[in-house]
Amino acid sequence: MLLIGVNRSPFTRRVAITLTIYGLSFEQQELSGFDNRADVRASNPLGRIPALVLDRGEALVDSSAIIDHLDEIYGRERALTPAAGPDRRAVLKAAAIMMGACDKGLQAAYERNHRPPEKVHQPWIDDCTAQMIEALAAAEAMIDPRQSYLLLGRLTQADITAFVAERLARVGLRVDTNKRMPRLRELTKRLAKEPAFRSTEPGSPA
Repeated sequence: MLLIGVNRSPFTRRVAITLTIYGLSFEQQELSGFDNRADVRASNPLGRIPALVLDRGEALVDSSAIIDHLDEIYGRERALTPAAGPDRRAVLKAAAIMMGACDKGLQAAYERNHRPPEKVHQPWIDDCTAQMIEALAAAEAMIDPRQSYLLLGRLTQADITAFVAERLARVGLRVDTNKRMPRLRELTKRLAKEPAFRSTEPGSPA
């Protein structure tokens, strides 16, 4: 399999972590949706990352759709998103909130980093950042400090998405998560030590 995208993208890294946890062998083509859009379009006509090219040549797009396929084919009874029922809904809800937070965080970062300075609209950056912070605060409220993971007492997509969202807020937008969301920050520190998270850190060797 070929994963297309850079792990600076929380959406790409979410897929990379999932592939690694499932023990799947894959190569990664580090293309950016900004800098390499024409190349990315070969796999995704939107020019967005990530895309996952399966061994038979089929290209999957959108991190949630990719992960749904991985859960179905490789996750089975150990799927990071439960197959049915209230547990599935709880994990999907948490993941949706965290991925929405990433959307808002990236919009704020793009406004700041990719517009000419005279055209940057600071109120939009502030609003997107505030929405991201509220989403992370919701994740903070879910955490039982006696538990090692966010939900269900085991690693799920709720943890993976919270991990990538918290990193984007802290590294990309300079949100002080140590102060604002201390339980979430402690969770992400623990996860960062696990092999699938450590090996996918941007700049880390594969």
